[in-house]
Amino acid sequence: MLAALAPGRSTVRRPLRSRDTELMAAALRVLGVAVRDTPEGDWEVDGPPALVATGARIDVGNAGTVARFLPPVAALTRGTVVFDGDPRVRDRPLGPLLAALRTLGADLSGVDRLPLQVRGTGRLSGGPVVLDASLSSQLVSGLLLAAPRYDAGVVVTHQGPPLPSAPHLAMTVQALREAGAVVDDTTPGTWAVAPGPLQPRDAAVEPDLSTAAAYLAAPLVAGGSVTVPDWPATTTQPGAVLPELLEAMGGRVQRSGGAVTVSAGDGLHGVEADLRDAGELTPVLTALAALADSPSRFTGVAHLRVQETDRLAALATELNRIGGDVVEQPDGLIVRPRRLGPGVLASYDDHRIAMAWAVLGLGVAGIEVGDVATTRKTVPDFVGSWERMLAP
Repeated sequence: MLAALAPGRSTVRRPLRSRDTELMAAALRVLGVAVRDTPEGDWEVDGPPALVATGARIDVGNAGTVARFLPPVAALTRGTVVFDGDPRVRDRPLGPLLAALRTLGADLSGVDRLPLQVRGTGRLSGGPVVLDASLSSQLVSGLLLAAPRYDAGVVVTHQGPPLPSAPHLAMTVQALREAGAVVDDTTPGTWAVAPGPLQPRDAAVEPDLSTAAAYLAAPLVAGGSVTVPDWPATTTQPGAVLPELLEAMGGRVQRSGGAVTVSAGDGLHGVEADLRDAGELTPVLTALAALADSPSRFTGVAHLRVQETDRLAALATELNRIGGDVVEQPDGLIVRPRRLGPGVLASYDDHRIAMAWAVLGLGVAGIEVGDVATTRKTVPDFVGSWERMLAP
């Protein structure tokens, strides 16, 4: 998206090819941006001097990033575009972002959810805005990413309960600065992005550390070890805490030459963890907790109720259905291990729920994952890579 807003040619190297990112690329093309595959598997992105809609509809699927990051860009586009997607995405929080965009000068139809019509005029005034982003940090990130192209930039102030997934906002600020934007985040809860040009560049994409959770968790259940290469030495990704959490649950962690290896330890133990900053790890850690030798408690993740599905309810419902003892709390889960039986576990159209059940199936006979294809949202070949990992 930053490449699309930077006039000129950028190259995005090692892009993840999944449903979410393909939807983002397709959406940018609707807004007049050329996104092309290279023979090396990279993406060349030609940011136009001015955005002009080439189509009337953008399909966001169930991607929160497309639903929240692209309306602020569409407001800069000459033309009218309708955003819609899967049935679940219509229930995902969007209202505070849309209200903020109206304050900044955008012409939007609808109230607080999709479907949404954006009537772009080629520019947006920008300026100061206050919103409650306690349900998703993406509500802030969406405004910040487009802000350099607004006449007055933006000054976004969060007002409400503590923000979840704060590291994702640090990632947003870092990415903006690397693209040449001037960002002031020295005041807690406020982000100021100055107007100004973004620079086309050659950027490599870090591996998604949160998606590594299922693979690195496997040894704690099945034994052996798993190595993930190219783990960043420094990163703002919230998934960076994964090795330490797995170590707390009984795994052994080694780092060598940029790789992280997790091996089976002396057992699988329960843990208490505040996952506010890394809520996407909750499903896999809950699967591990259900197989541990002591109870676990996960807190700080009330926002998981409004993601691809109500993840807290999904985890509790499915585990309890096969004999588990999982109690929903206002902001998390309590997991008390019990003997689990076989069953077909529903994925709720949620990639991370499906991957959690794959981990659980390593320790419980007769587990089947319903609609495992939903993992394509972020892992195009989850089944194939899982089989290769387990092969002798």
